[in-house]
Amino acid sequence: MSTTGEAGTTDGRLLRGDRSRRTIARHAVDVASIEGLEGVSIGRLATDLGVSKGGVQTLFGTKERLQLAAVSAAREAFHDAVVAPALRVPRGVARLRALVEHWIRYVEAPLFPGGCFWTATLAEFDSRPGAVRDALRGQHQDWLDLLAGELAEAARAREISELDTQLAAFQIDAVLTAANVALRMGDAEAVDMARQVVAGLLGAASR
Repeated sequence: MSTTGEAGTTDGRLLRGDRSRRTIARHAVDVASIEGLEGVSIGRLATDLGVSKGGVQTLFGTKERLQLAAVSAAREAFHDAVVAPALRVPRGVARLRALVEHWIRYVEAPLFPGGCFWTATLAEFDSRPGAVRDALRGQHQDWLDLLAGELAEAARAREISELDTQLAAFQIDAVLTAANVALRMGDAEAVDMARQVVAGLLGAASR
């Protein structure tokens, strides 16, 4: 007895399930960028996307798992928009500047309707221990480590003088976060000020 037809049907269902999961998770990111992850619920997304609540629940199970899927989808989208293009640039100051510029583009012509997903969600979960907070913290730490790594490489190559790379990464991240908030409040000059601060930081480090 052949099982080829059954296997093909199963594979098709798995593919459709994966596509549905990605579509729902990506919409959850858009919602969370505006309303925070607490605005993400199985019922809300089912209504928004015109699908059954039971279907969404089958794919994700719980609200927390749906939130975690949103964090994962946001991380993937952020990597594709900001990190991956910068990785094609030589390490050190050039890559650091590329990371900053791609980050600015990511919020200036926002990838997500509410601007930076991480700015919208980190403050929401900073005092709420659990899996969602851990996932958000992990992404944020990876971003800081990436900045610090390029600062360290720039110092090693003598493009800039020795500096506290963790502190400098913290400062760059803080400036970019502030620029995102200012943009959301209608301050179009925020990105230029962010560029000036980063350039000043790198200029001071090079002296």
